[in-house]
Amino acid sequence: MTASARYELAQVNIGRPKYPLDSAEFKEFMDGLDPVNAVADAADGFVWRLQDDSGNATGVSVLGDDSLIVNMSVWRDAEALGAFMYQGLHREFLARRREWFEHLTETVTALWWVEAGVRPTVRDAEERLRHLREHGPGPYAFSLRHPFPPPA
Repeated sequence: MTASARYELAQVNIGRPKYPLDSAEFKEFMDGLDPVNAVADAADGFVWRLQDDSGNATGVSVLGDDSLIVNMSVWRDAEALGAFMYQGLHREFLARRREWFEHLTETVTALWWVEAGVRPTVRDAEERLRHLREHGPGPYAFSLRHPFPPPA
């Protein structure tokens, strides 16, 4: 078994909505969550995503800040994640993120390798995000712009 087959790519990204989740200003984003998640779930290389009882993760607390929302998923590899992120419906929503989310100056996205079959916790994600913020990209936590290969 190759190293890449023994590992999958976990990702977390966080955002602070400009509006309450149930507001008219945020409705288009909220209405788009289920369709975007359905595209992700069907994407080549998709493995898993964090969900609460609503089917998304808007009710999951992250970094001790209830005003943040979290997205966390696992993918076969960086190519699969990138293909999903920058195509179709997700790309359309990504292009509009400034309409719905505050601009945060700190790092809001982190990637890391997990053993195949492992599902990361929010605590794992917080740890990787904090590490990336404090130390920059490395094998422990990185970004799509500064990727690292899976462990050997």
